[in-house]
Amino acid sequence: MPRTRSGKHALLAGLAFTLFPALVSAQSAITGVVKDSSGAVLPGVTVEATSPALIEKVRTVVTDTQGRYAIVDLRPGLYKVTFTIEGFSTFVQERIELPSNFTATVRPSFASAPWRNL
Repeated sequence: MPRTRSGKHALLAGLAFTLFPALVSAQSAITGVVKDSSGAVLPGVTVEATSPALIEKVRTVVTDTQGRYAIVDLRPGLYKVTFTIEGFSTFVQERIELPSNFTATVRPSFASAPWRNL
């Protein structure tokens, strides 16, 4: 009985996923909890991950009410993460190496911006 084209494609796809599982599950993440210098959590912080590995070059999330954030489905590569919120100095973590299937934790601690301390 002759094989159909769709049967060949399904066979090739299945073979590719079997031989190259990293192509299917090579996604990583950057997560953490953002706090101020007193240890209080900071909701509403904009967290921006940039990398040449990203198709869109930038991925942005905002911390939740518990100060938590998660930037998921990231390709392996080198990342820079920037944390910003009004009234605080910007926090930047550079050169985060993200291998396949890995979750990096970045826990910044914010200090009030100098002009807010007056």
